[in-house]
Amino acid sequence: MHTFAWSIHRDHHQPHERFFQRNDMFAIIFAVPSWLNMQFGVMAGFDFRFYIGLGILFYGIAYTLVHEVIIHNRWGTRNKIKHWYFQGLARAHYAHHKHKEKDDGECFGMLIVPLKYFKKSSSSFLTTEDTEKAQRTQR
Repeated sequence: MHTFAWSIHRDHHQPHERFFQRNDMFAIIFAVPSWLNMQFGVMAGFDFRFYIGLGILFYGIAYTLVHEVIIHNRWGTRNKIKHWYFQGLARAHYAHHKHKEKDDGECFGMLIVPLKYFKKSSSSFLTTEDTEKAQRTQR
């Protein structure tokens, strides 16, 4: 996202007040090969292409739930992140968002992040206020 697709991903790191971001286009971009692989896989008797398409679909669902709902609270559906694992993911993602440009940002995995982000800190819960603060920093 921070290399060839930065022109689409950039607004995810920049201030904005819109509900939709350019970054949301990745849902469509990845839906097309998912659907095509699943369609051609079914037509060929459920060959490997179907399962590739299914994998892309499952990744998209995981991305939406973890990144948009849990970490960014994009739809306002949660109060606190209580689980230690999701707290670690959120800490890693907020560290990543401290940088507004594509270079010099902290790298993280969406579901697998360095152990340093799972260590207990003085704030044991990430609340809606923490998320809003991170989003203001993002904006």
